[in-house]
Parts: sequence; C-alpha cells; structure tokens
Amino acid sequence: MNFKFFIDKSREEEVIVYAHEKNEIVKEIESIVQQSNSDLFGYTETEAKKLNLFDVNCFITENNKTYALTDEKLQIKKRLYEIEAMVDDGFIKINQSCIANIRQIEKVQSTFSGSLSVIFKNGYKDYISRRNLKSVKERLGVKL
Repeated sequence: MNFKFFIDKSREEEVIVYAHEKNEIVKEIESIVQQSNSDLFGYTETEAKKLNLFDVNCFITENNKTYALTDEKLQIKKRLYEIEAMVDDGFIKINQSCIANIRQIEKVQSTFSGSLSVIFKNGYKDYISRRNLKSVKERLGVKL
C-alpha cells in the first residue's frame, strides 16, 4: 500500500482512499476522518475542552448528567443516545449508562456471579449488562 500526502492551502481538505477491499486499515482511516468532523466539547467548572474521541475511555451517565471519562471527568451537554449516534464503530454500549471506547479497554474480568466487568486504561471499572453481553463478547472476541 502506498501513501501520498499533499499540502495545498487553496483546496478543501479531503481524504481519498483507493483500496481493493474495505479492510481494517480502511475502516480505521474512515473512523479518524469521521471523528475529526464531529466536534464534541467537555466542560469543567471553569472551561470547555474540545474532545479527541481517541482519548475518551467511555461516556457515562450519573445523576441525569452525561460525562466523558478521559484522564479527567468532563461533563457533556448531550444525551447518551446522541453521543452513541455520533461515535464510530470503535465504541460499544456495554450497559444502559455507559458507552465504551474499545481502544481504551485494558482488560475484561469475570466476576463471582458470572457477569463481566470492563477495566479501562484510566482505571475506571464498569460492568457489562446481560442485555449487551453477547454483542460485547463478539466485538471484543472475548471467550469468558
């Protein structure tokens, strides 16, 4: 596969891919381009920060508010279902109140009760609901 990069400030930015099939590399390029087109801001008490979706471990809801968990907890001014429609295939809903970034999952653990928990790279831990268990296991390739 060849790679070419041109800088031309007189043209609109675009990404064109010529490929024999839609493989993992093409899907990853597509998701990067789509994410760069969707601006999402996280808010602290004093500032607003533009989010890079690759840095988000997960989106959660607590007390009727939506948060993005990165290295910090940032409030999002959108509902979870709106965020779910915005994000790419790199995210999956693991329970009613959490959308997980697959690239930020550090490990999946089984509990004594037979359910599964997800531990993210930032240390946050959440459970996989029974309703979403089959689809999450298939996407992650987990055989627990």
